[in-house]
Amino acid sequence: MKRVMVNCFIRIPKRPWLLLCLITLLATAPRNARAADFCVAVNGGFGSGGTTFVGKGFLPPTHGTCKTWAGIVKTASTVVGTSAGAACLSDDGELLTITLQTTDPAFFGSGTSVTDHIELCPRASTLGCPGSSGQFDHGSFFSGPAAQVTCTKAVTSIPSVHD
Repeated sequence: MKRVMVNCFIRIPKRPWLLLCLITLLATAPRNARAADFCVAVNGGFGSGGTTFVGKGFLPPTHGTCKTWAGIVKTASTVVGTSAGAACLSDDGELLTITLQTTDPAFFGSGTSVTDHIELCPRASTLGCPGSSGQFDHGSFFSGPAAQVTCTKAVTSIPSVHD
């Protein structure tokens, strides 16, 4: 591999080397380098009276697969909880289901976790939503209409002081 990289960067690559260089670069690039935060607003989201779940560096799964989720939950004005779980995309790509456990001892109580089961429809604008209640969070603490939203710094930041 070292020889390939040297030839890619030092020599002027000819056609066979160009393909090999491209394949090598794509194969060795960190997968998460392309990952961004993924945000889901419930009841309007954080800052609008609701809650926002943030999957840190989360890329949605491909059709018929699941991926792990790790991130935060922001609600009220200063509450930041920690969430973990899984997200699965249906075979046809019409329903993304995210199930999360969230903890925040100062907010929920020591030793208490809450569960959220969020249904999102990535292609709802063209195909409708097969979710049981449309795009919705069926949570044990948070519950209500849900939607994927653009992540903002106010939502994705993790302050050192919070409850």
